[in-house]
Amino acid sequence: MKTTEYRNHEFTISYCPFKCTQSNVCTQELSDVFQDSVIPWIDPNGSSTERIKAQVKKCPSGALTFKLNKKEMAF
Repeated sequence: MKTTEYRNHEFTISYCPFKCTQSNVCTQELSDVFQDSVIPWIDPNGSSTERIKAQVKKCPSGALTFKLNKKEMAF
């Protein structure tokens, strides 16, 4: 299934629209990040990493997932 990724320097949020049940848990509880009235509808810079991570874990359908980005090492 196709997913869309939204990333910042710390993490990536993946969204799979085919899994989404439109429960609006994300938009109601963390509207600084999840905004159904704008495009792109996910702003990974809209809140702290911990708040976003906690909200993604509440997604009842599993349409939202979260992963930390690997930091590249400079030599």
